Amino acid sequence: MMNITVNQSDCPEVEVPYPVFFTIGVVSLVENLLVVVAVIRNRNLHSPMYCFICSLAAFNTIASLTKTWENLMIVFADIGQLEKTGSSETQLDDVMDSLLCMSFMGSILSFLAIAVDRYITIFHALRYHNIMTMKRTGAVLGVIWVTCGALAMLMIKFFDYHFIKIYFIVFFSVSLTIICFLYVYMFMLARIHARKIASLPNGGALTLTILFGSFLVCWAPFFLHLIIIMVCPMNPYCECYRSLFQLHVVLLMSHAIIDPAIYAFRSAELRHTFRKMFLCRVAYIHTWVSTV
Repeated sequence: MMNITVNQSDCPEVEVPYPVFFTIGVVSLVENLLVVVAVIRNRNLHSPMYCFICSLAAFNTIASLTKTWENLMIVFADIGQLEKTGSSETQLDDVMDSLLCMSFMGSILSFLAIAVDRYITIFHALRYHNIMTMKRTGAVLGVIWVTCGALAMLMIKFFDYHFIKIYFIVFFSVSLTIICFLYVYMFMLARIHARKIASLPNGGALTLTILFGSFLVCWAPFFLHLIIIMVCPMNPYCECYRSLFQLHVVLLMSHAIIDPAIYAFRSAELRHTFRKMFLCRVAYIHTWVSTV
C-alpha cells in the first residue's frame, strides 16, 4: 500500500492475520450498506444532513471493499496465484490505493459538509431550508466525489514525490482545524443562544462530535506514520513506530465499523428503519420457507 511499510529497524514488523482484515472488511461493508439502504428507503431521512451521512457511509463502503480486495490479492500472491510485481497486479494496486485515498478525502470532506450543515441548522434556522436545498446538497456531493476521485488518482500517480506526502498531511491538518473550529464556535455560541441549540434534532451535535472524535482516533496514527516518513525516516525510534503499520491499518478500517454503530445508537429514525428492514426480511424468509 503506497510503499510505506518498509521497516529498517531492529523492531519486528507487527503482522495482523489476514482473517482479521477480512472480518473487519465484511462487517463494515454490511453495516455501511445498511445505512445507505436505510437512508434511501426512508423518506424522513431525505435531508441534507442524512445525505452527507449517506455519502460518508458510501466512502466507508468503498474503503471496506477495497481493503478486502487488496487482502485477497495478497493471499493469492502468497500462494503463487499472482505475481506481486506483475504489470497488471501493479495497476490493480494503484487502483486500490486510489480508491482508499479517495475514501479518506471523501470522509473528511463529508465530515466538513456535515459540520457546515449543522452550523446553518443552529444559527440560521429560519433560513435553513432556503440555504440548504436538496439541489445544492446534490451539487456539493457531486463536487466532493468528483474532486476526491480526481485528486486521488493524481496523488497515487505522483506519491513518490515529497510534495504529495506534504499535501496529504496539510489536507488532513487544515480540514481537522476547520471542523474543530466550527464545532467549538457552535458550542460557544450555543451557550449564549441556548434556545437555538434546540433546532438541532435528536442530540445531533453530540452525535457528530462522537463521529468526529472516532474519526480522529482511528485515522491519526496513520497520518503520524506519514509524518514520520518525512521527518525521521532513518531514526530507529521512528522506525519502531512504523513497524506498527498493520495495526494502524486495522484501526483505520475499524472506523468504518464504528460509524454505523454510532448512527444506529444515536438516531431513533435510523433505528426504526433498521428494525423495519429486519422485520421485512424475516417475514420474507418465513414466507419463502412456508412455500417450499
